Amino acid sequence: MEHALSPATLAELRRPRPYPAVSVLTPTHRRERGSGQDPVRLRNVVTEARRRLESDPAVTRDRRAEVVAQLDRALAEVDLTHAEDGLVIFAAPGEHQVWSLARPVPERVVLSDTFLTRNLVAAQAAERPFWVLSVAADRVSLWSGGDDRVVPSRAGGFPLERRRENFDAERQMQIGDLPSTFRDEGTRQFLREADTAMSTVLREQPRPLYVMGDQTALSLLDEVGSVAKAAVHVPRGGLGHAGPDAVWQAVRPVLEAESRKETAAVVRELTSARGHRTFAAGLDELWQSAREGRVRLLAVEENFRATVRDLGAHLVPAEPGDRDARDDIVDEIVEQCLETGADVRFVPDGTLGDADGIAGVLRY
Repeated sequence: MEHALSPATLAELRRPRPYPAVSVLTPTHRRERGSGQDPVRLRNVVTEARRRLESDPAVTRDRRAEVVAQLDRALAEVDLTHAEDGLVIFAAPGEHQVWSLARPVPERVVLSDTFLTRNLVAAQAAERPFWVLSVAADRVSLWSGGDDRVVPSRAGGFPLERRRENFDAERQMQIGDLPSTFRDEGTRQFLREADTAMSTVLREQPRPLYVMGDQTALSLLDEVGSVAKAAVHVPRGGLGHAGPDAVWQAVRPVLEAESRKETAAVVRELTSARGHRTFAAGLDELWQSAREGRVRLLAVEENFRATVRDLGAHLVPAEPGDRDARDDIVDEIVEQCLETGADVRFVPDGTLGDADGIAGVLRY
């Protein structure tokens, strides 16, 4: 199952496909919390997708068989033992994908000539993906981070390993010879290569970067390259060969501190916008402003959801499953704002006070 949505991947998902491109969405549960119902819901929603394909006169028999086969292959790849909060399956002639999301999605089936991507985009924005570069004299590893985990990444050719006869950085650390290791020209060249590789990754997938390692290693990386200068330093050595749990535990307190700082900064911007009359709040106003491309900063409380009907001039509350109801209007607003270059921030519940879960700063 896929987790990381890069700009290149999103562009590929959004390209037109031969009809029908099928999008299947269903909520899921983490671990044991209500997870017993997940297989039943998944089976039912895939059955609904097959029924829709069967009853659509625009779908030929051969095309139907091909897409159903892709749905079956996607279903076989689903691993509900590692489910998160939402699951998205895409199937079209000759292809399929399965995405696990750390954000709930509405249960729905869509047949179109493009895949439904807005829930992926909103989940990615809410998760605030980041990179962790773990630096040692003999190995530099890259980790892709999300809501509650880091996983190894091979982007940019990572991990990079330096092989040299009788080279043992861990032993040199233990006997106190680490500073001389990091004065070695070979080590400097190795870290230059890591800096170049990381620069390429950041160009292709811009994210906040956390650089982790012994203070001597961080100082040298800062000296020989550029990526560490704009990164958050985590002075924690001995993790060059560590697993994801150890890396996550080391970086989590730093992430939490950064999140608190960012939330405070968002609140200050919103407060300032009130004084300058560029403040907007509520679904109605922000839905209109988002479509006009006027939103510069969008703030959304983490668990804010709303189901509405669009009456043209206004959005009115609706129940999930109502005729013409839009279950994911918040995700639609998020995607629209990102499309027009807005900065989207998810903040803890209650942060926005009387703004009813969603607020923004307008460009004009």
